[in-house]
Amino acid sequence: MQMHQTEREYRTVIDRCKELFLKKNQDYGASWRILRLPSITDQIFIKAQRIRTLQQNGFSKVNEGEIPEFVGIVNYCVMALIQVQLADDKRMRFETTELSTLYDQQMATIMELLFNKNHDYGEAWRDMRVSSMTDIILMKLLRIKQIEDNSGQTVVSEGIASSYQDMVNYAVFCLIKLGQAA
Repeated sequence: MQMHQTEREYRTVIDRCKELFLKKNQDYGASWRILRLPSITDQIFIKAQRIRTLQQNGFSKVNEGEIPEFVGIVNYCVMALIQVQLADDKRMRFETTELSTLYDQQMATIMELLFNKNHDYGEAWRDMRVSSMTDIILMKLLRIKQIEDNSGQTVVSEGIASSYQDMVNYAVFCLIKLGQAA
């Protein structure tokens, strides 16, 4: 029963993230395609660091809380994964339908990972604090930055794509815990 609830909540959050992603594409086009992966990683880092600062300080001077930042983490991670997928494709313009399909392809892979891990870990995320998941996102970002600094070479670790996927899942879990799946 819990897994069905998780799937429903997860899909609700992702639908909202995707809706914003596509609306921003209408406003800005695929201008994010100019970004190299380390630049996207740094954008995600900025968002995660702001969330951590908000959690530690308990207030913000800019009238946006954690929720838009977690949505940003989801969408920037999807951008990064699309960049990896389209590494040899230099186009800067995409029809909304194509971009929607690319987003859905990435999310299908990420959701499969979620359901496999969720099965094995027994929905442990439900008992985690949002602040702990924020710290895990920051740790994964530092790992990605190290891999990027090593020109993508790893000795025993998975590549950066799996870390981007994990960050999407943690950000979605945070959004669910913050009431965004209702």
